[in-house]
Amino acid sequence: MATDQARSDASEADTYDQFEDRVRRISNVGNAAGILRWDQEVVMPDEGTPARAQQLSTLSSISHELLTADETGALLSELESADLEDEQAAVVREVRRTYDRETSVPGELVEEISATASNAHPTWKRAREEDDFEQFAPTFEKLVELKREYANHIDPDADPYAVLFADYEPYIDLETAERVLERLRENLVPLIDAIQESEAQLETDAFAGEFDDDDQEALARDVLDSLGYDWDRGRLDTAPHPFSSGTQFDARVTTRFEEDDLLGSITSTIHEFGHANYTQGLPDDGYGTPLGEARDLSVHESQSRLWENHVGRSRPFWEHFLPIARKRFPELEGVTPEEAYEAANQVHDDNLIRVEADELTYHLHIVIRFEIERDLIRGDLEVSEVPEVWNDKYEEYLGVRPETDAEGCLQDIHWSHGDFGYFSTYSLGSVLAAQLYAAAEGDRGSFDDQIREGEFDELNGWLREHVHRHGKRYVTPELIERATGEGLTADYFLEYVTSKYGELYDLEYVTSKYGELYDLEDD
Repeated sequence: MATDQARSDASEADTYDQFEDRVRRISNVGNAAGILRWDQEVVMPDEGTPARAQQLSTLSSISHELLTADETGALLSELESADLEDEQAAVVREVRRTYDRETSVPGELVEEISATASNAHPTWKRAREEDDFEQFAPTFEKLVELKREYANHIDPDADPYAVLFADYEPYIDLETAERVLERLRENLVPLIDAIQESEAQLETDAFAGEFDDDDQEALARDVLDSLGYDWDRGRLDTAPHPFSSGTQFDARVTTRFEEDDLLGSITSTIHEFGHANYTQGLPDDGYGTPLGEARDLSVHESQSRLWENHVGRSRPFWEHFLPIARKRFPELEGVTPEEAYEAANQVHDDNLIRVEADELTYHLHIVIRFEIERDLIRGDLEVSEVPEVWNDKYEEYLGVRPETDAEGCLQDIHWSHGDFGYFSTYSLGSVLAAQLYAAAEGDRGSFDDQIREGEFDELNGWLREHVHRHGKRYVTPELIERATGEGLTADYFLEYVTSKYGELYDLEYVTSKYGELYDLEDD
């Protein structure tokens, strides 16, 4: 019997090794495609698109074929009845989910979506530059149609938008996302209204002026140095729409510079650091498997929003970083840390651009995109109607109306990638960021003194221990529960912003539409 058991164990181990080798091959094809996409958005010549579209389409097809092959299915079926270690079972769970979805979708459709998205990027870019939505509309409509077809193949009986949302958040359902967005909208609107009625005068011109791009890049590198970015496993470049990408061995950051927006380049760099820092914190030995990959987009966004807002927009951070900024820009000599803090946290009453939005109105930008793309995918809205509906919603939710498509519905890159279902993860990430930061302070005490001294190792160490090192070992709700001791909740985010902005704007109380009363005098 012992010999038979040993043979069985050896057979299962051999099967798992074969399976993991296959998973790593699939992952490497995807990572190679990621480098090509980075190159396309950062350094590729303008005329390189036709070839790049074919290259990415081919890699997408190869990855799809490897994943959906009969051999992959056979290995999965054998392993699901095997006695696996917990981490091995997690790899099987994650690959099984992806396998089931992708075997539902014809390879030809996957290839067509990839090629259309690659060609859509320069079309969107040109349409934005020329302020002409009609240039982008045919490609946009094609992407919507392809994504509807994609969703229908996966689950013809489900809400197609819920199917697409699950590509980015497989373990948080769409109803949860809708509840979070509704709670944020209903609670933030009265807070924003109270702020706009406040007579408090914040210092908003602390970073006024014109700042050289090369000096801004040097300061961006100072930011990354200060926060602890590992340059041996990353690099900094510029892109029209900042992003980060890569693996734990090569996690790259991009940012952008506007000569009259020094603060924007700083916060953008910190935001992308949060993403790259998470990627760099994934376990090396998990590379090529789900154990070495980030736990989906809301968790990823929680890391960027935590560093951008809870660290980068805090008083202690500006007490630490303003002297560094003055060395690059002597014209900031007269700015105090308090003035820098106020400038970094002003709430705008006329902002049209999501990536330039403040911490509060940002979420209304998300709601608008969420509602529009949901209606598009469900067939309740035509592509031709998007500019007008977009402008109407901005006027209704934010009190401003875009005058151009470039500052309106063409401002974001995501739809040109076919990324429908993505936007709500920004708000889910902000909610989770506040919950994680509160849990970290509950474990380690306030980080204010450490941030003031430019010491980030303890905060980063907590994140490494409770989030980064796990990769995809746990599903999202379990990861959140293990890290914070409770399920996902908007309570910490609402408490954080209400206290912070109540103090900044001298508010006594805010009443939400749910009748909740926030007494700010006691905070």
